[in-house]
Amino acid sequence: MANKLPNFSTADVSRIIEMAWEDRTPFDAIYDLYGLTEDQTIKLMRQEMKASSFKMWRKRMTGRTTKHKALRSPDISRAYCPTQYKRG
Repeated sequence: MANKLPNFSTADVSRIIEMAWEDRTPFDAIYDLYGLTEDQTIKLMRQEMKASSFKMWRKRMTGRTTKHKALRSPDISRAYCPTQYKRG
């Protein structure tokens, strides 16, 4: 059951992919918002991206401590830059 992905809207899939690409957004944040584990996020990325883009993303994310809350420095207390989501 853990490997089965829920059905997400196109907007949700787009946002999950965006969050997965962001250096400072941990997989825990994706889980908190969308209920996807790291393995499920990887599966979604594999399904939704071109193979070359997926390989580039995996290479970039492998070993990146900011993607795992437990490995992060305690100095990093937020998932994104305060100016990232500007409101009009």
